[in-house]
Amino acid sequence: MQASPTALHLNLDHAWPNEPLGLRIVDARAWGPQLRFSSPPHLIEQFYLEHETTLGATFLLYGSGDFHHLTALRLRTIAEAVVLVSFDNHPDWDVRPPKWACGGWVNRALELPSVRLVSVWGCGNFECWWPHQIFGNRRAERAGILEVHPWADDRPLKDRQRKGAILRENWRERFKEFAKRLIGENVYVTIDLDCLRIEQAVTNWESGRFAVADLEWALGKLRESSRIIGGDICGAYSPPKYARWKQRFAAEFDRPKLARPNLEKARLANLTTVEKLWPLLAGSL
Repeated sequence: MQASPTALHLNLDHAWPNEPLGLRIVDARAWGPQLRFSSPPHLIEQFYLEHETTLGATFLLYGSGDFHHLTALRLRTIAEAVVLVSFDNHPDWDVRPPKWACGGWVNRALELPSVRLVSVWGCGNFECWWPHQIFGNRRAERAGILEVHPWADDRPLKDRQRKGAILRENWRERFKEFAKRLIGENVYVTIDLDCLRIEQAVTNWESGRFAVADLEWALGKLRESSRIIGGDICGAYSPPKYARWKQRFAAEFDRPKLARPNLEKARLANLTTVEKLWPLLAGSL
């Protein structure tokens, strides 16, 4: 199905109050607790059937990064070959169960015939390094259909030789080289706000190392070389609510122990950030 030229706010958790960016709102809050962090396949398919038209919007804004696996559903609606570019503090490449979860959704995207490459930029946590990387989709990385670009500034010298590793001093040059490879390509861009510094985005996860200016620059480079045919932004903080005890247990076990932020201040910081990034992602929409 060809994505319609629209931009929507899919409200799953009230992470964005009022009408952010003046977007039309689709109220899916009844689904939020069922989908958050992870969800069984039958609920994923039920949600998709109910919201396929919404997911077919060209650009989507939705809430917490706990729902990032919905990007894989969004990509189902794209028929043409596409390169997925993800800015995220996590690689989201975990091969362990559950199948549908925010920590493993990249694998669901790679199963789609339209997705020819996934490239993740700005990983700052431990998942890309030994021993935790054994749970990642290294097979896809070796096959060249998945690239991860973790920050290596604070890693031992030998780790800086890891394929895809980036440093503050060289990441822009590496990204420029990557963008040149995308000349003429269709690109889908997903941004999880947890890739940003804590002062610029408040999320449910650890904060990353990008500045907003970094993403503004990177989006500009992608628009110079390729055709951005769709995208989404997620990652705004919202208080977690779950529908199932196993889902809650897994989420609380996996999630870092962070202090609950001031909601008003968090929303203001996130809105300030998304108002800068959205026009560069969505263009004139």
